[in-house]
Amino acid sequence: MTEQQIDQQAADQQLSLGTAAARNLATTTKSVPQMQGISTRWLLKLLPWVRAAGGAYRVNRRVSYTVGDGRITFMNGGADLQVVPRELGELAPLRGFDDEPVLEALSGRFVREEYAAGDVIVEAGGPVDRVVLIAHGKAGKIGTGEYGDEATLGVVADGGFFGDRALVGDETTWEFSVKALTACTVLILTREQFHQVLALSDDLRTHVEDFERGPGRSLNPSGEAAIELASGHTGEPVLPGTFVDYELKPREYELSVAQTVLRVHSRVADLYNEPMDQVEQQLRLTIEALRERQENELVNNRDFGLLHNVEPAQRIPTRSGPPTPDDLDELITLVWKDPAFFLANPKTIAAFGRECSKRGIYPDSVDVNGHRVPGWRGIPIFPCNKIPISRTSTSPVLLMRTGEAAQGVIGLHQTGLPDEVQPGLSVRFMGVDEKAIISYLVSAYYSAAVLVPDALAVLENAEIAHGGAGAPA
Repeated sequence: MTEQQIDQQAADQQLSLGTAAARNLATTTKSVPQMQGISTRWLLKLLPWVRAAGGAYRVNRRVSYTVGDGRITFMNGGADLQVVPRELGELAPLRGFDDEPVLEALSGRFVREEYAAGDVIVEAGGPVDRVVLIAHGKAGKIGTGEYGDEATLGVVADGGFFGDRALVGDETTWEFSVKALTACTVLILTREQFHQVLALSDDLRTHVEDFERGPGRSLNPSGEAAIELASGHTGEPVLPGTFVDYELKPREYELSVAQTVLRVHSRVADLYNEPMDQVEQQLRLTIEALRERQENELVNNRDFGLLHNVEPAQRIPTRSGPPTPDDLDELITLVWKDPAFFLANPKTIAAFGRECSKRGIYPDSVDVNGHRVPGWRGIPIFPCNKIPISRTSTSPVLLMRTGEAAQGVIGLHQTGLPDEVQPGLSVRFMGVDEKAIISYLVSAYYSAAVLVPDALAVLENAEIAHGGAGAPA
């Protein structure tokens, strides 16, 4: 007997209603529409949000005298590597000097040199007679510790430099050695070469002399004009006079906007509205997508995004490649005044966990409103899939202090909008067109501000494709 004949015989002998037919009378239990792109959006939850009346927020700061702590950019034409002339303004003695021909003359006198990993670029105790620019690679500053042992004093990576004091003042000696940690390409300008250009330019000579004299007022450790005070005195000494100066052109953050027009046919809204409201579900998913875009912009926008608003002095490279406990400790030293949280890609957090496992270390577990999240030194590490991963499998780690009272990082939005459904987000009815399509304008307004530079720091280029514990070397 064939299989078809067996099925037919079973049908002929059926004694009750089958499930296939019964399902036509049953009410199916359905979920609301699901969306894989919805993330936890920790950054939106953790940032303190400040209402920016008038659509802008002005950050007033004290005047700071920046001393050339930026990064150098290079023009790479194969073997002909050259520093961009105006980038020499990042060197402290040349800060603010903008004579293009003179800067081009200086740029042309830099000499390219190559160092293999382990090579010494400068030796401690030698004369500081050159400025060294790191075009590519990573080098470590090696000095003598308190008890005579060797200590790593810092790392200089792509765009970093050292020895700019060689351009001015009396000759001094290197207080540390600089050793290549990876293969390094550097550009070097000697004191003698600088003086050759200096002798040809009266403007450059005047600029350097002004730099050597320094600013008119003394500076505090943060580079701000010091507030002169007297303490611990006796008798009737003359008290110092002082004032607090402000920046003449403070930065203003204007609110950005993410918008879309949601369209729903009236036939769908009228006829297919049970058991779920079609318009409500369409709006819910659209708002979720806008909030995802909002968090992405807060991280990556080139104007106000956090990754692009970290001061050069607040950027550090990893010591060895992957994110290690030592790297996160170094990051904490940059945001040591009440740090709030780390923010990293989930894969970067996994790479950090592998490095901890290698050392037999177990990261903290921090309770945040009932959620158990990994942490380090009591500071929670939150995942954010908006932090990018490069094509070479590296990703940054952010650490920030938050809130206006703490002079930290804050989110900006506008509340009290017409047709507001969430703080800073409105859904405005636009009407029904001749095709019976209902339209809604969905808008979210937002931005972010860093109130003082040391509120935000980043660990750059942390490798996430590194072998974990037990992986072959």
